[in-house]
Amino acid sequence: MSLIRFTKEIDKYTWEISTEALEGMRVPGIVFGDKELLEKADADNALQQVANVACLPGIVKASLAMPDIHWGYGFPIGGVAATLVEEGVISPGGVGYDISCGVRLIKTNLTQEEAADKLQELVDAINASVPKGLGTKGRLHLERKEMEKMMAKGAAELVARGMGWEEDLEAMEEQGCYPGADPSKVSERAFARGKDQVGTLGSGNHFLEIQVIDEVEPLAEKLGLYEGQLVIMVHSGSRGMGHQICTDYIEIMAASLSKYGYSLPDRQLVCAPVQSREGQDYLAAMACAANFAMCNREALTHWIRECFERVFRTAARNLGMEVLYDISHNLAKQEDHLVDGRRLTLMVHRKGATRAFPGSRPEVAHRYAETGQPVIIPGDMGSHSYVLVGTEEALDKSFGSTCHGAGRTMSRKAAKKQVRGDELKRRLENMGIMVRAAHLAGLAEEAPEAYKDVKAVVEICQGAGLSRKVARMRPLAVLKG
Repeated sequence: MSLIRFTKEIDKYTWEISTEALEGMRVPGIVFGDKELLEKADADNALQQVANVACLPGIVKASLAMPDIHWGYGFPIGGVAATLVEEGVISPGGVGYDISCGVRLIKTNLTQEEAADKLQELVDAINASVPKGLGTKGRLHLERKEMEKMMAKGAAELVARGMGWEEDLEAMEEQGCYPGADPSKVSERAFARGKDQVGTLGSGNHFLEIQVIDEVEPLAEKLGLYEGQLVIMVHSGSRGMGHQICTDYIEIMAASLSKYGYSLPDRQLVCAPVQSREGQDYLAAMACAANFAMCNREALTHWIRECFERVFRTAARNLGMEVLYDISHNLAKQEDHLVDGRRLTLMVHRKGATRAFPGSRPEVAHRYAETGQPVIIPGDMGSHSYVLVGTEEALDKSFGSTCHGAGRTMSRKAAKKQVRGDELKRRLENMGIMVRAAHLAGLAEEAPEAYKDVKAVVEICQGAGLSRKVARMRPLAVLKG
């Protein structure tokens, strides 16, 4: 059902879905975008999902959607919803199957020109060193006790093993360790699926890119970014472990719905009270997956640094290979926010949406106090990616949230029907982009035409005040599973 007739324009970048759109809506829907994006989201049934989310018990302010919105499981991808911790719910569909799927940007002190002669050798070295693809096992083999320790302690455990730098932790959300993790709340099946997957890229839309910064804003210098600089972007998550945790707790919460008397417009929105046993167990398992994902990206960084050292015959520290930031776009977090003049403790669900806090928030590391927290936004493999920073305005408008990428316009199945992997590879190489893909069919699924224009998405986020542009990157090499 189209919801356009229940939607009104608030300003150039903001649209409101009335509570009259669907019986049971407790708050309105707010979509950040333009008219064209709104109409596409309506046709995709994503606006219906925004309205559905607005029915969740304990939701406050609005059911929000970022400009990269598209249809997802329960929540739209690009969806943000905050529920009261005391009276509200936690919904696994508001986090997604790839818990803590996220993006990391690694800086270098190399320019594109300085690295040009060694770029192909570097790409081949990384391609050989980084495991990628569906179900791939990694190079790091952990016993059960070691996995539990890593899931409880996060990236600091890998750093203690010599796979990372101490200063990496300050450049990660939660300093690399999501609080409240309890491995006893993770099923045996999830352990089995995650075994040996730390340090693996995965498949689907996950990737590793070597990029060059081709456009900067004044804030770039404060983050150590400059035009012509070579950087590396890593996009990966919690692999099979996170997927299984989501599956497990959707089943658990579905079985408990009647106990709590919840009536939902979509069964995919299964949920439980935040303070309930089911809710607390899910949050403890989700934290394990988040720590797993951050360890995954830390291990990948370790392999990447090793490859740079071999190819350039110098230490990674000499090459300036610092982590700019590591941020997730599939998590629920307990945060305090002002809503209608009252400070509330909320469970903020971000699914395909990125936390974008200003430097004034206590969660933001001191090194970003002046700039605001960095936000890493990947585009499609044939265009650009961006570094943004969070804003004070976003706290008021979106619980400090912004987009997570370009957002799909075409399903993977549809993309494979329209695009041949070998032809896409040639097209990208003709654009000067090296491609290493485990499977050409998987490459076709992620064709540039399957995504929105990331520039337009980022411009809307900046126009709406959700984040500010800092730098733009274009790909030189793409590695995919």
